[in-house]
Amino acid sequence: MASTIIKFISIITIALIMSTSHVLAQKSDITIGMQLEPPHLDPTSAAAQAIDSVVYSNVFEGLTKFRRDGAIVEGVAKSWEINDAGTVYTFKLREGVLFHDGTTMDAEDVKFSLDRARGEDSQNAQKALYAGIQDIEILDSLTVEITLSEPNGNFLFNLAWGDAVIVGPESVEGIKQSPIGTGPYKFTDWIQGDRVELTRNPEYWGTQPSLEKGTFKFISDPTAAFAAMMAGDIDAFSVFPAPENLPQFEADSRFQVLVGSTEGETILSTNNLRPPFNDIKVRQALAHAIDRNAIIDGAMFGYGTPIGTHFAPHHPAYLNLTEQSAYNPEKAKKLLAEANLPNGFETTLHLPPPSYARRGGEIIAAQLAKVGIKVEIINVEWAQWLETVFRGKDFGLTIVSHTEPMDIEIYARPDYYFQYNNPEFQNLISTLNKTTDPEMRNKLLQDAQRIISNDYVNGYLFQLAALGVAKTDIQGLWKDLPTAAIPLAEISWKN
Repeated sequence: MASTIIKFISIITIALIMSTSHVLAQKSDITIGMQLEPPHLDPTSAAAQAIDSVVYSNVFEGLTKFRRDGAIVEGVAKSWEINDAGTVYTFKLREGVLFHDGTTMDAEDVKFSLDRARGEDSQNAQKALYAGIQDIEILDSLTVEITLSEPNGNFLFNLAWGDAVIVGPESVEGIKQSPIGTGPYKFTDWIQGDRVELTRNPEYWGTQPSLEKGTFKFISDPTAAFAAMMAGDIDAFSVFPAPENLPQFEADSRFQVLVGSTEGETILSTNNLRPPFNDIKVRQALAHAIDRNAIIDGAMFGYGTPIGTHFAPHHPAYLNLTEQSAYNPEKAKKLLAEANLPNGFETTLHLPPPSYARRGGEIIAAQLAKVGIKVEIINVEWAQWLETVFRGKDFGLTIVSHTEPMDIEIYARPDYYFQYNNPEFQNLISTLNKTTDPEMRNKLLQDAQRIISNDYVNGYLFQLAALGVAKTDIQGLWKDLPTAAIPLAEISWKN
């Protein structure tokens, strides 16, 4: 009798273990932590990278898209042809692509989206990238022909940005709060101040992803972010806000630490039209007053690569120009004296929420004070930064990481928020856009780096590292970030 009971208990125990293992193996939701909450969820009408982090390749898709290695591949376009002159692109769209509201995505939607991006009243942060589109013609429901006013070697690259995703005219009015795209995940809910929830799209045209649900949880305080990870409330942070905690995660077998690269040039951005920054000697003094390594050590705990221009060090065309603006406070004082500012001056320093800005800003303020530049630190939320600094241009200095890929061409836009206007640079970028030869493009990119470094447009600090933390049984999270993206369809739990 006893042996029969023991045998029965053993069978039940094995069954429970197998059942539990099955449940664990079937885990299909994930909670991703983010420090910044998006101001809204429309990537085509704001410069906030937090928007793309939530919706890029999840909710929205473009004609092309970035792969994790930075390569440009097909999106909702399955193929394209380019004429010999490099001015006409003919895109063939995938069949059976549906928006999340059930309407069909076709050539009309492509035309609508790109016309909206380049339109006169466009709010698109990268409107300039699409200004070269001369005409968009619908050849049939799945074929669209785009004619450029001149060749643009970056055109397929530009179409991969979140700013060029395809949206439907039927849903565009509510896109900021209830985004509707064609991606593998549907928008479900946004509890403002807390989280955004996405669920798997059963009608997706491509392969069904492993995860059924993804939650993006917003935790602005680095200490709270660390506590949430340690408690298991958060499964992963694509960009963890407290680099000082990484050694603790590395020593804990429950976690994996992913240290990669980003496209984020972190800069002390300078209002080039506001006195005294309209004087190149003042901007040069500013550059020599900054100790990059002290900022990297103090704000980022050693994570980050010093830069001397607005270009990613991992790119083959990168030039190391850091020596041109090497730390030299005595030289900075001399330059200020030459600019008739021997006693320095006062200005403002607007700091958005990220740790690199708030922590780095305190260090920079102390460094500038040593040469006579007194800054008033103004801490702002991201929405305020976009309104006051980016759109309003009402600032002296600010710190921000430009995470858009290969974005040196922003210096060719005189109305961009730091208001740099150099016709020589603008002509160079125009030539670059017409150039397709890789060797010649690299040469032009190096010339572009030299010009903005020589003009001391901004204070170039460091390339932002991608510091990811995740539970050990998560796979597929991007280590490097060629664009601000957390594609849920590539993430899964290990069996």
